[in-house]
Amino acid sequence: MAPSGFWWGTATSAHQIEGNNVNSDFWLAEHVKPTAFTEPSGDACDAYHRYAEDIALAQRLGFNAHRFGIEWSRIEPEPGQFSVAELDHYARVLDACAAHGLAPMVTLGHWSVPRWFAARGGFEEADSPELFARFADRVGRHLGGRMAAATTFNEANIARLLKLSGLIRPPVAQLIGAMLAACARASGSARFANVLFADIAKSEAQFVKAHDLAVAALKAGPGRYPVGVTLTMQAVEGVGEGNQAESFKAELYGPWLDVARRADFVGVQTYTRFRVGPDGLLPPPDGAERTAAGYEFYPQALGATIRDAWKLAGRPIYVTENGIATNDDSRRVAYIDAALAAMRAAQADGADVRGYFHWSLLDNFEWTAGYAQHFGLVAVDRASFKRTPKPSAVHLGKIAQGARR
Repeated sequence: MAPSGFWWGTATSAHQIEGNNVNSDFWLAEHVKPTAFTEPSGDACDAYHRYAEDIALAQRLGFNAHRFGIEWSRIEPEPGQFSVAELDHYARVLDACAAHGLAPMVTLGHWSVPRWFAARGGFEEADSPELFARFADRVGRHLGGRMAAATTFNEANIARLLKLSGLIRPPVAQLIGAMLAACARASGSARFANVLFADIAKSEAQFVKAHDLAVAALKAGPGRYPVGVTLTMQAVEGVGEGNQAESFKAELYGPWLDVARRADFVGVQTYTRFRVGPDGLLPPPDGAERTAAGYEFYPQALGATIRDAWKLAGRPIYVTENGIATNDDSRRVAYIDAALAAMRAAQADGADVRGYFHWSLLDNFEWTAGYAQHFGLVAVDRASFKRTPKPSAVHLGKIAQGARR
């Protein structure tokens, strides 16, 4: 059984579902030439206008929590120009969560930033932490009384993961570099710095400081709610004598475990595992099932990452993302069942897990992959935006309802 007060929900991000996020760095990157994106985000799922429908659907499915993002580029479209109208929009989203019995967990930075922020150097600039904290302060003062929990950054160590995973090979890195150069030219700037493709050496110290300042800003405002940080925490398994698993973990987390240790909670975001041998990262085993995103189908990874988070950070844990890209919904059901079994086993071993948020509620914009990968419990018609729950949505919702009885 889930512990008392356990949160069952789904996770989303603003840029991936809202649509027409025209003042963001990603919107520009999707439209310059060359671009690393297979297609632009466009209308996305039109969740900016249909949020009430989505929140009501989440309640009907049986969830009691909802993780979503507040888009910085909507709140502060130009430096120092804050939109009360957009803050009020997110107040209505939070009120809709309350009206439907969903505890809202808010993410302030889910990779996208205002175009002006990226064009001035993003988190490579020395004053970037203060600018992010200024945004957090506005959000906290306007909305803090409505929040149940907040996180500063989504997968704060994402740049480390991309570097270690080998996903950004030289040809891809060259394309990304050319795209960012095109963004800089389009912005009339000498550079353009993106969170997802960040230069760790230039930006990570500011990123850490931005987290700390944002936490302080949120806690100075109204409301009393926990503030955490989420990390990409894929299971790391050593293979063979002399394997490099521990050094791989150290590189994956960098300073972020120290950050997690002083947070109110750590958000664990897990999808698969990495096998590491004496010479570094290994491919999945021969014959291993792959997801539509290309990585190994390995839901039991969640148990390992929860144990790591509990051992290494020692803070309360929320599984803030866990899921699978697939067009075969029966495999999503199987993934959910195996992942939850692993989570429960980790809880039985003493890990303080307080919630599970599945990625994602909707089939949405998956960054450079566009709309080709389907992580959603709910299908979205690309023309009409009609929402159609999949069997996996009903399955997970019943688990959530049953756990609360």
